Amino acid sequence: MIPGNGSATSNGRRRREVLSGGALIAAGAIAASASGAASAQVPAQPRSAGPIAAGRDTSLAGKSAFVSGAARGIGRAIAVELAANGADVMIFDIAGYVSPASNAKPATPEDLAETKRQIEAHGRRCVAVKGDIRDIAQLRAAANQMQDAFGKIDIVVADAAIQRWKDLLEMEDSDWKDVIDVNLNGTANQIRAFAPHMVARKSGAIIVLSSMQGKHGTSGAASYSASKHGIIGLMKSAAMELGKHGITCNAILPGLVDTALTRYPERWSHVIGETMDNPPKNPSEAETWNNRAPRVPLRVAWLKAEDISPMAVFLASDGGRMASGACFEVTAGDSALDV
Repeated sequence: MIPGNGSATSNGRRRREVLSGGALIAAGAIAASASGAASAQVPAQPRSAGPIAAGRDTSLAGKSAFVSGAARGIGRAIAVELAANGADVMIFDIAGYVSPASNAKPATPEDLAETKRQIEAHGRRCVAVKGDIRDIAQLRAAANQMQDAFGKIDIVVADAAIQRWKDLLEMEDSDWKDVIDVNLNGTANQIRAFAPHMVARKSGAIIVLSSMQGKHGTSGAASYSASKHGIIGLMKSAAMELGKHGITCNAILPGLVDTALTRYPERWSHVIGETMDNPPKNPSEAETWNNRAPRVPLRVAWLKAEDISPMAVFLASDGGRMASGACFEVTAGDSALDV
């Protein structure tokens, strides 16, 4: 026998036993962990667009909506489209003079009444309110009135806006301040006035109207472009803050749409000016169409308001419940040119 060999053998045996025991303990811990993980259940998803079903992205049955700027144009189209798909609607519009910083002819009380008539023709309830989105007290009163009339507020569409065509260095103070106040501050006022009612119910859809001019600069309309950029930032911030309450917030970005905001020679001149210096100051509608249509992928110079409104239905529907904090462009293909 080699001296010390028996002791070495004994020590080796004990070492193997200790290592073996450690492996068993580790294996047991892993098995216990795996067992615990298997027994723990994944929390049920609190919100969802629901199972696949016909109409989940269009049906608004049982829902109620608020739409500003609803006397005409995109606002009217959205209000009537929501009603056509089942929603009761409160329509809100100043229906009168807004500011010297608006190039468009003002809407009228008769325009607002016509929107109400079209909504009711779809068999839905409608409350028409003449008011100013710059006044948050008026909006809070409208929210309370809507809550009383319909019992809840499911959808808010902030559409009302004005546009001023004037170079930045030629603007009057109102050309800047009033556009920002109506478009950006007015949109924020609507969210602040109506969202508390949605928070109380842990549910709701807020849709704001920005513009493709909210993604790039616009020569001659800096105040409008700035306001629409701001609306996108506002929308994304609201989506972050309100998501925990089950409220979505998204923006629709229309391309050029044929409404009172755009249907006048000065606006058409700016359209032609995108491709030439010194465009005609009073171009005809046909001249403007022929200039722009070939530059748009779907070969239309401008869209109709009714081309924009279906997007609002989707975002307000159960099918749009998991879309939030996003911009949805409806541009006849102009989006393909935007990077």
